[in-house]
Amino acid sequence: MAARKRASKDSSAQTKPNDTTTRPKPQEPPLTDPPIAPPKSGVILKLTLFFSVPYFYLIFYHYKIEYELRKSILINAALSLAGFFVTVKMIPVASRYVLRRNLFGYDINKKGTPQGTVKVPESLGIVVGIVFLVLGILFQYFNFTADSNWLVEYNAALASICFMVLLGFVDDVLDIPWRVKLLLPSFAALPLLMAYAGHTTIIIPKPLIPYVGLEVLDLGWMYKLYMGLLAVFCTNSINIHAGLNGLEVGQTVIIASAILIHNIMQIGASADSEYKMAHAFSLYLVQPLLATSLALFSYNWYPSSAFVGDTYTYFAGMTMAVAGILGHFSETLLIFFVPQVLNFLLSLPQLAGIVPCPRHRLPKFDPGTGLLTGTNDGTLVNFFLRRFGRMTEKSLCIYLLVFQAIACCFCFVLRFFLAGWYK
Repeated sequence: MAARKRASKDSSAQTKPNDTTTRPKPQEPPLTDPPIAPPKSGVILKLTLFFSVPYFYLIFYHYKIEYELRKSILINAALSLAGFFVTVKMIPVASRYVLRRNLFGYDINKKGTPQGTVKVPESLGIVVGIVFLVLGILFQYFNFTADSNWLVEYNAALASICFMVLLGFVDDVLDIPWRVKLLLPSFAALPLLMAYAGHTTIIIPKPLIPYVGLEVLDLGWMYKLYMGLLAVFCTNSINIHAGLNGLEVGQTVIIASAILIHNIMQIGASADSEYKMAHAFSLYLVQPLLATSLALFSYNWYPSSAFVGDTYTYFAGMTMAVAGILGHFSETLLIFFVPQVLNFLLSLPQLAGIVPCPRHRLPKFDPGTGLLTGTNDGTLVNFFLRRFGRMTEKSLCIYLLVFQAIACCFCFVLRFFLAGWYK
């Protein structure tokens, strides 16, 4: 989380309407060398190998996936890989322009050190969002026909994500109040809700069937309301579980990886073509999300040379919500989001105004030792510091990301033991 600084205009330097004196324009910074540190390629290479080996093993060897479906998955993966390299190249370019517009921040968790005085470009999640949308549009050429039943919902999903990218960037520029932020995803989800033509039923858990008397319950309009609320939660939960270098993007990378593995497992284990297409639809959205997020992570990991801004957190949350809704695994998605649910519950008293809520609910930084100390603010970041003691920002972020990975693994274990008994 960064305290953003904006340049104020000097009224004495403004030209009056009747002043015809020609004044030289201020010289703009040269666009030669990138103002930010190079990407941390070693970290990204390790993460990519750690995830891609089991992922492609499931695709090529463990499951017998139809040729055409596997072909579409690999085309989407190839486009995502291209998007990764484009994002890596575009972030330094975009950083120059946001710095020229005084859209930057100082790292509060490094205040009192030389790194705390460095201007870090803000809102670079806009690059990830734009590249993702371009990839999503190009992929239609390879996979969907004009009469495809999925094309309308696919474009509606892209429209919702695009709307959320726009609103996130507006928030970065205008600093929208928290109470308004909570409503933004509900507007962005409207294209998806209006175009949704899937089922509105839920399967009653087997232990509850004798009490309910039904195996399948049609919720009607209430199901769409649930979809909208899920989009609001996923978007804001990524946004408030933040404040450390790499935390916002890191949690997205882990959840997106879990979603991809879940989709492949469901595609490989099912014989229902409609069920397979729902999970393939989800996969087509999450592969580009993961690739572009890894590119941003290479700049945002500690020490961060680029801040993601609300643009990225809104974009990432909405994309994963859309993938879970149209892939019909919203319950599984919520278990992947267990750390975000805990963070929301801890934050609820402050978000509701019961307890005073400061502008930045960050831990205290000691420039002498370089350690963070937890405060009484209701966040998972501060809770970990109070529970495990003082530690560096990098160590704390690793602890939180490991906890995120454990939550995703717990979801897979839970599904394995409950399969056949719960539903």
